[in-house]
Amino acid sequence: QVQLVESGGGLVQAGGSLRLSCAASGRSFSSYAMGWFRQAPGKEREFVGHISGSGGYTRYADSVKGRFTISRDNAKNTVYLQMNSLKPADTAIYYCATSRWVTTQRDEYDYWGQGTQVTVSS
Repeated sequence: QVQLVESGGGLVQAGGSLRLSCAASGRSFSSYAMGWFRQAPGKEREFVGHISGSGGYTRYADSVKGRFTISRDNAKNTVYLQMNSLKPADTAIYYCATSRWVTTQRDEYDYWGQGTQVTVSS
């Protein structure tokens, strides 16, 4: 069983930055990939990016590429999502999730956090 807790969301103006954190409980944190997803009102939950267990591989959705960066600190059982140059279209609830391998497929993620709200004002 893995528990995930996101933090760091909030209200920011367009062009600003936020860093989200996702703290995981349990052992073997470095053995699984971590993904970030987001869900805007009235829309499906969408893939934002993921990072491999070692942290050596990352992948991003086209909509955030070049603006968002995922990193992890396995000693702290924490994964981060650094978001720069934020746009109103980035407004959503952001979720972290675990998977046994790096994948963009939402259904292949096993455990999910409760989400943290990010609101970008114009």
